[in-house]
Amino acid sequence: MAILVAASTAIDLALVGRFAKALDRLKPDGGRIGLAVSGGPDSMAMLLLAQEAIPGEFEVSTVDHGLRPEARDECALVAAVCKKRGVPCEVLSVEVGEGNTQARAREARYAALLGWAETRGLTAIATAHHADDQAETLLMRLNRGSGVAGLAGVRSVNWPTGFDAAIIRPLLHFRRAELAQVIEVSGQQVVRDPSNDDLRFERVQMRRALADCEWLEPASIARSASNLADAYEALQAYADVLWPQMVRQAGEGYVLSPGPSREMNRRLLARIMEKMGGKPRGGDVAALLRRLERGEGGNVAGLLATVEGSEWIVRPEPHRRTG
Repeated sequence: MAILVAASTAIDLALVGRFAKALDRLKPDGGRIGLAVSGGPDSMAMLLLAQEAIPGEFEVSTVDHGLRPEARDECALVAAVCKKRGVPCEVLSVEVGEGNTQARAREARYAALLGWAETRGLTAIATAHHADDQAETLLMRLNRGSGVAGLAGVRSVNWPTGFDAAIIRPLLHFRRAELAQVIEVSGQQVVRDPSNDDLRFERVQMRRALADCEWLEPASIARSASNLADAYEALQAYADVLWPQMVRQAGEGYVLSPGPSREMNRRLLARIMEKMGGKPRGGDVAALLRRLERGEGGNVAGLLATVEGSEWIVRPEPHRRTG
């Protein structure tokens, strides 16, 4: 860990120390990391904390989604701040596909960031998700009836398939107000995204509801999400053990011999679908599980599931004839 020495700002060294410890925990082997910085107060605070905690050991990338005319100027602000502070910075331009704009933008952003990290030889990308974000995520998913995977919220570490770099979140135990304090004492200019006040978005609605509910403590909710993430990992490990006992491949599909644990049946069913190239939503898997338990079948994500005796068979959905 770098020795903490007060620099040209008045940032609380206790916050810097917590940030450095979080990085040590998430990246015990060290190595240069990348910071995903949008120019907003949270990610800009992360940049300032990193300069205090690990000077010279990180680079910055900022993504222009091309969705708002102000985006280019926001990326230019991040680049200018990095240049002034001697931090390498790269602006990444991406194209957002059709469909759910927020989801597509997130997919494009992470793909660009991971590709950049690979090119630069970085071991991880740090994002600025914090405890308030985590609390909002858990409550939104709870309101949708999500299972353990969804309620585990934002993970502190993810290893995206096909990439060597990890995605880490060193601010998950920081409150939004603490990051705002870093910005205030440094006098750093930041970007204010108008969508953060747009009540059409579910997250903004949840943020307002949390602010108006004094008895709910975001930090405690975030800890619950962390505990649920541990439970999710334990369930995944148990599913790994059961996979060779309950599942076998048959031609282009798989055969599942369901066991007494409904959760394990659901989890193995979802894993089969993922191995076959499907990307089913949790609710779709749950609905298919109910049909199979009733002795029925169903089509989900381009796959056909049927019941044959005591076994569940999942195959690619037959091509429909035309003409």
